[in-house]
Amino acid sequence: MDAIRKDEIPDSTHSLYVDQWDWERVISKEERSLMFLKKIVRHIYSCIYDTKTYLKKKYPSLKHSLEKHVFFIHSEDLQKLYPSLSPKEREDKICKEHGTVFIIGIGYTLGDGKAHDLRATDYDDWSTEVKVKHKVYHGLNGDLLVYDQVSKKALELSSMGIRVSKDSLLFQLKEKKQLHKLKFDYHKRIIDSSLPLSIGGGIGQSRLCMFLLEKAHIAEVQSSVWPEEVYKKAKRRGIPLL
Repeated sequence: MDAIRKDEIPDSTHSLYVDQWDWERVISKEERSLMFLKKIVRHIYSCIYDTKTYLKKKYPSLKHSLEKHVFFIHSEDLQKLYPSLSPKEREDKICKEHGTVFIIGIGYTLGDGKAHDLRATDYDDWSTEVKVKHKVYHGLNGDLLVYDQVSKKALELSSMGIRVSKDSLLFQLKEKKQLHKLKFDYHKRIIDSSLPLSIGGGIGQSRLCMFLLEKAHIAEVQSSVWPEEVYKKAKRRGIPLL
């Protein structure tokens, strides 16, 4: 997927030009589970881990390694763990501790009255109840983050999730007062089950390259258009921009 996001605020990890690998996979009713979501996350991350391992062998100048395993945590538990921090600060904290983290359930309102981050009502399923060891959580989606040793912050590499079902679509549209969308063909096809159940996500191409090659700015691996101040700041830091 290639796109222009004209309202994006450019920084070291965000560009007006967006390049992603977007994917969708048809699943069965039985696969609409947290266990299956984790299986897919681990599969995708194993490819990232293997690529980084290969690059380190090929280019010995690369300094940093990846954690071999993904640490999973629900956004509700993360909020309880660091109640005084903002969502972004929570991500930095948990990623610094565990290296590679998948935060589950992004979009549902947490105990502090806010969602960890915003999600569309008709895309990922962020509302379905999931029971884990006698606890009830919400959501079958999430973000894959790594601790970036260059910026010393969490870096999101991928957002993914099991897509909405009839029940979760209706709940999410009602929750956000968007029931008017039910007149659209896409939404009708989810309601009448003419569209298959699925899981899908996106992986930022340039952002992944930036991380794997240990660069400080996305413009070191991607050609785009930047405000003049970005060029000046990069020059002062000795960062070459494409």
